[in-house]
Amino acid sequence: MQTDKGSLFKDSAVYLTANIINAVIPFALLPILTRYLSPDKYGEVAMFQTLLAFLGALVGLETCSAVSRKYFDEGVTNKELSEYIAVSLQVILVSGTLLLLVILAGGGVLANVFKLNTVFMCYAVITAVATACLQLRLTQWQVRKKAKQFGAFQNLQSLINMIISLILVVGMKMGASGRIMAQVWTAVLFALIAICSLQTDGLLRFISWKPSYMKDALSYGVPLVPHSIGIILLSMIDRVIIADKIGIGEAGIYMVAVQLSMGLYLLFASLNNAYSPWLFMKLTTNNAREKRMIVKYTYVFYVGVLLIALLSFAVGPWAVNLLAGAKYERAGRIIGWLALSQCFLGMQYSVVNFIYYSKRTGLLSLSSLGTGVLNVVLLLALVPRMKIEGAAIAMAVSMGVRFLILWAVAQKSHPMPWLVTLNGGCKC
Repeated sequence: MQTDKGSLFKDSAVYLTANIINAVIPFALLPILTRYLSPDKYGEVAMFQTLLAFLGALVGLETCSAVSRKYFDEGVTNKELSEYIAVSLQVILVSGTLLLLVILAGGGVLANVFKLNTVFMCYAVITAVATACLQLRLTQWQVRKKAKQFGAFQNLQSLINMIISLILVVGMKMGASGRIMAQVWTAVLFALIAICSLQTDGLLRFISWKPSYMKDALSYGVPLVPHSIGIILLSMIDRVIIADKIGIGEAGIYMVAVQLSMGLYLLFASLNNAYSPWLFMKLTTNNAREKRMIVKYTYVFYVGVLLIALLSFAVGPWAVNLLAGAKYERAGRIIGWLALSQCFLGMQYSVVNFIYYSKRTGLLSLSSLGTGVLNVVLLLALVPRMKIEGAAIAMAVSMGVRFLILWAVAQKSHPMPWLVTLNGGCKC
């Protein structure tokens, strides 16, 4: 047991260190970008990233998650896994091509929604395809507990992205287009590296056609698409509504606060990167004592997370003024609410893994889509009255509701001794 705990904490420390570095890089870039880009131009960057998130939910149809889960199937060989990864890559390329055709055909409508021209929207498709490809590499390092490779790859990608951004935005004075092009070029470069790395490790077969694998991957991944869309309705649609109702400059100010709150997301994501493979291994033993232990430490995690949320309301405005400058001072009014949203997201990680393990992803999608719709309703009600503060409050409320729903869904999908442990039933 000590060895297992030591492995979990060691991997968590590696992921955390890597994600701290990953967070420091964009934080270092933020004060520079906010001084070279007006709120309107920063709003264009925000809308590109929002479109990228929408496309990311559709490119590959979540088959990357199926690949990650496939690794834990009993008796699976590297040959079978390489064929499974090839199937996922095929889905990524085909879905990306179809999305590109959709944008070329209906660019006018989408341009009105996202306030972007057709060229930038096509770049967003290319970036989404590249990101999905490199995720195949990252997940294989994650499930194999190769945290150092995972972290090094992410950190190098962020560093290159920052360097190219500085060259294009500061050196060549390209404004918002410079920041967008840096993201496109970096994603494509690292996607090529990821594919070469998978092939070198014997984890990718370019010539492979497995209809049974395709069916299995899609049956796992497609039910997750509404989940991903629900997440976007929760965490990204606010920028679209803000840009439409009160202007793209306000979306830029809001995006600055979002990016600062993302530091917490990186913290929780790093912990989950180490925790989810460890949890899956523990759940396969179906040991009652270990289940109580898992629940006990989850409650301790909740207490720590909520304390972080309270602290963010006190120090958040000061951090915004220091990092972003006077033009973005109003972002300080909402940073506490956005940090609370990220804390609820961190708490969601602790229960959503049980749903992934049970493979009942349809229930996950239903809950995410439902709370995503709730967020849209709250946004439409609050943004016209309370401006960006209304958007931040809407997200916090929706994320809190989603956590409670996911907890109930997780208990239905894979029962755990939540009440027994709370009543002092854990003797570990």
